[in-house]
Amino acid sequence: MKQFFKTVFASTLGVLIALGIVMVASFFFVIGIVASAEGTTEYKPTENTVFKLSLKGTLVDQAVQNPFAELMGETNEQLALSDVVKAIRRAKTNDYIKGIYLEAGLLSSGFANIEAIRRELVDFKNSGKFIVSYGDYYTQGAYYLCSVADSIFVNPQGSVALVGLASQGVFFTGLTEKLGVETYIFKVGTYKSAVEPFFLKKFSEANREQLTSFLGSIWGNLTTEIEKSRSISSEALERYLNEGLSMGEASNAVDYKLVDGLRYRYEAENCVKAMAGQDMKGKLKTANVDKVASIPVKEKDFSNKIAVLYAEGEIREEDPSSSMYANESVISEEMVKKLRKLQDDEDVKAVVFRVNSPGGSAYISEQIWKAVVDLKAKKPIVVSMGNYAASGGYYISCAANKIIAERTTLTGSIGVFGVIQNFTGTLEKVGITTDMVKTNTYADMGDLTRPMREDEKTLIQRSVERTYDLFLTRCADGRGMTKSEIDSIGQGRVWTGEQALERGLVDQLGGMEVAIQEAAALADLSDYSVTIADGPKDFFTKLLEKQMEEMKVSMVKSVLGKEQYELYTTIKRAETESGIIARMPFNVKGL
Repeated sequence: MKQFFKTVFASTLGVLIALGIVMVASFFFVIGIVASAEGTTEYKPTENTVFKLSLKGTLVDQAVQNPFAELMGETNEQLALSDVVKAIRRAKTNDYIKGIYLEAGLLSSGFANIEAIRRELVDFKNSGKFIVSYGDYYTQGAYYLCSVADSIFVNPQGSVALVGLASQGVFFTGLTEKLGVETYIFKVGTYKSAVEPFFLKKFSEANREQLTSFLGSIWGNLTTEIEKSRSISSEALERYLNEGLSMGEASNAVDYKLVDGLRYRYEAENCVKAMAGQDMKGKLKTANVDKVASIPVKEKDFSNKIAVLYAEGEIREEDPSSSMYANESVISEEMVKKLRKLQDDEDVKAVVFRVNSPGGSAYISEQIWKAVVDLKAKKPIVVSMGNYAASGGYYISCAANKIIAERTTLTGSIGVFGVIQNFTGTLEKVGITTDMVKTNTYADMGDLTRPMREDEKTLIQRSVERTYDLFLTRCADGRGMTKSEIDSIGQGRVWTGEQALERGLVDQLGGMEVAIQEAAALADLSDYSVTIADGPKDFFTKLLEKQMEEMKVSMVKSVLGKEQYELYTTIKRAETESGIIARMPFNVKGL
């Protein structure tokens, strides 16, 4: 028997050692894959190369790389705006790259980032090089980009899905009534509509007004550019939209001059080959965004620096122990440290603060605002607004020397709100009761199992109004306006960048390049280098800090699916929010 146990123990130990060796080997194998994927080597194109820009995935300011995604079966790529812009500019000036081949796909993005890429494509086309586009199916955002092309082709069974913009609200009031949930709303701002789903059953007239206004502004800009690029009348485009022709034959798009022809992919690629002077019998020779962006260029390195600092995502207390946010950007109080570091850096003469945020925590917004003010006292800071810089996103922007926004940026939303719910009715339905013992009047103020008293409601509303008054003060001081002037264009109303310019909330329309030029002018710099603040960390640091968390996220996604995972994160986000919130009431999805 003793010999038997020895044999079993030896066998078990051998298996455990073997598993350990396999796990270690697998770990270093994955490290090798990820490290090679993270590596940035210079790319030198050969003659007659074509830059292939695949319009798919999620377009963000800075990509959050997850090298485990492909291993876990995820295909939703992130496309960094900065990389795309760099690649287009490198392709424009490189003699070996003859043109751009746009491959339309499912691209998810806000309006402003799409506009920034389109502007670069127009500049590229003006250089004399060609742009050809192909798509099995064109979403509105993808078509808006591709409309600049010299030739646009669509699959004979495809479509150009131009239908217009719409915003749908989901209201929970009827559900909460049935569940016995009583909702208390605290807000300041006629247009602050984030709380409407909890006490209304349809849009308020004020909300309907602002939705109609900014959707009309955005769509007007998009259709005007399409009409200009395609040399078609607004009447013709309206007929295509309102008669539902995008849902009919693909030839409708040809008839209305939205595309130049119906082609299969290989036929479109043959057209690209011919225009680039490539061998018609060979494979289309292309280079992707990563390769073209890494083409070496000679740039002078000046001691004077303009630093670009990215602030992308919701403003919130980031929970480092949670893997929920591993694949998304969050603006936390860590941003304060980054701003103070730039403030103390003697080589940095000016800062461009790239804000792409719908807002969030009013408390953290105040911390970041103070850091911006302190930095501004030592050197110029210019805000470049992305898809949105609204509510808390505007709060952290308003103190800058200048604010630059895209025409289709969503900004403003100067207002605050709070929501508290009472579940007494719900508990009664299932026979649950509660009781309380307390030492002071407001010791149980956070109790959700009883109705709120009027004195409690008064205290919370005063707190919200106090925060709004502070918000007005910050904006008034930063913009050189009175509080009443800010209040008249505040009230929680969302404006496009174009509308915000007319009302003094921003100084100029344009993208990152304009913001950099303004920062240089304010710092009186003629020779300077642009550097990215808080750039990517080395691979091993990133691996230790994030990659295992990202692997957990990938596993959860693979179980729940994309849509269910997004719902899950929304619920978890609501659970972790605390305090008074200054957030835009809309989530901007792709076109």
